[in-house]
Amino acid sequence: MILQSLYELYDRLSGLADNPYEISPFGYSLQKIAFRLVITNDGRLHELESLRDPQTNLPKQMIVPGGDKPTGKVTERSAHKKTQFLRNNLSFLLGISVEGDKNPALALAQMEFEAFKKVHLEREQQINDPDYSVFCKFLRHWKPEAGLAHGDWIAFGDGQGVIKLIGKTEYLHDRPAVRAWWDENQPKNKSKPVQCLITGDLKPASRLHEPKIRSVKDSQPAGAPIVSFDKGSDAFSSYGHDGEQGLNAPVSEEATFRYATALNSLLAGPQSWKHRFTLGDTTVVFWTDKPSDAEDIFAQFAKEGSTVPKKEEVQDEALLQKMQIFLKVLREGRQAYTEIDKNPDQTNFFILGMTGQARGRIGVRFFYKDTVGHLLDNLRKHYNDMKIIRQYEEGAKYPDSEFPPTWLLLRQTARDKDDIPPILSGPLLRAVITGSLYPEGLYKAVIRRVHADREINYLRTSVIKGYLVRNQKQEVSMSLDPGRKDPAYRIGRLFSALEKTQTDALGEVGSSIKDRFYSAASAMPRSVFPRLLRLYSHHLGKLSVGMRVNREKLVQEIMCEIHEFPGHMNLSDQGLFAIGYYHQMCDFYRGKKVE
Repeated sequence: MILQSLYELYDRLSGLADNPYEISPFGYSLQKIAFRLVITNDGRLHELESLRDPQTNLPKQMIVPGGDKPTGKVTERSAHKKTQFLRNNLSFLLGISVEGDKNPALALAQMEFEAFKKVHLEREQQINDPDYSVFCKFLRHWKPEAGLAHGDWIAFGDGQGVIKLIGKTEYLHDRPAVRAWWDENQPKNKSKPVQCLITGDLKPASRLHEPKIRSVKDSQPAGAPIVSFDKGSDAFSSYGHDGEQGLNAPVSEEATFRYATALNSLLAGPQSWKHRFTLGDTTVVFWTDKPSDAEDIFAQFAKEGSTVPKKEEVQDEALLQKMQIFLKVLREGRQAYTEIDKNPDQTNFFILGMTGQARGRIGVRFFYKDTVGHLLDNLRKHYNDMKIIRQYEEGAKYPDSEFPPTWLLLRQTARDKDDIPPILSGPLLRAVITGSLYPEGLYKAVIRRVHADREINYLRTSVIKGYLVRNQKQEVSMSLDPGRKDPAYRIGRLFSALEKTQTDALGEVGSSIKDRFYSAASAMPRSVFPRLLRLYSHHLGKLSVGMRVNREKLVQEIMCEIHEFPGHMNLSDQGLFAIGYYHQMCDFYRGKKVE
């Protein structure tokens, strides 16, 4: 299902006008090109010209013949295999070492240049193109030693370069005769045809699933396969395929190229910003089977939530408008769905979560498929389940997000982002996307964090409320519910009132009753509340008459339904305690502008 969906995505993306995703055809790849060699018409080197972006210093992405550069050490026997057609690094193109004139490095660079020259000269007559012959003339006469006199060329040594003749608008690899020769001379897989798992066609299976998948968090920088088997293991040789690499997952080379190219375009292509986001240690990509505004905005929403940048801070106003429409859809419901997708119940969406694993592999954490309509339904359900009064409303310096992103909810489970339990990201996203139960580990982790640092904020109480509403089928109001009689909720409200009384009486103190007693009060109320009530009486005497009367009325109203303090409260009650505390504290500051 995953590979087939990506295979079909390749056809859709490659068919778009102007190729905004820069999808390469079979036999080509999208590569990062840092510079170009400019050759004169008589076969001399005119200059090396940088193709890096002046502001970001990032290399230019360009569709070129061939795939990724082979990895591994370059030797005299392997140098020709690592030669890329009409592109390579400085040592292959010019025989210049990035380490200067150090003997071992220089000798290796010159060996690489000789291999590059030999491969290209052998193809001159077959290609039969005048511009290609000019480049071959350059290769015949170029002396790597000449490059050592130009130290500034060493600055181009950390990237790949391509070739262009002076005065020409096209690169040498884009010449019609060159491309025609390349297309006709692709290496042929002569192994026995098998049925491709994606297309059903009888074709030779791809031995290695390449191109490798890049830009997945914690995976190899050079990329890693999403389908692989350990050579020599039982998995590699199962089903009678001993020694026949690739037959345990028979996918043709062209089908492999298509699904891998489509996935790489979502991860690292020019449009990747709207298709990928990171959740914990998981890299997530999102796409639809038809053009949809949901595809354009979902990843951005997953990263930012409802934090919409100001108009003057955004260059892409169309994206800003789509974001505002998406938020409108979440607020208003199904009657507004068609503003984000003309046929939300007919457009399928796909979400794939991946993470880097040992031995240079990529592991699949999750994969979901549904319609855009159901996606929006479940997003609205998620935010309604977690909806609670905001601690800092719009207008505050740092207002709470109306629709907080999932990663921000995960952030509430650990003191440091690197300590977020990796097993939570997949189940939480599944709950958000599919409407299933929230992971119990998320709720427990948030309760633990509240006990550890005594911080009861908007995001944490949102998680607690969502879990109680969805998983335990409890009714929890968005804001203060004075009529709720649950002891845990009432005791949480009482604790908030006692803390506020201390603050009103003494101002900010070094260690408040929340700092000293929150954990015990929420887990074992009977052990601490008699003492807290005695402190309350002391603090009450320091208030003004009017404030004292109002506070006494509030505490009496809260305690009228508390017949006794429980000796122990379970995790569910501790969550209600936190919500009662939060509701009451927000009510204290209602109407006040808090920044």
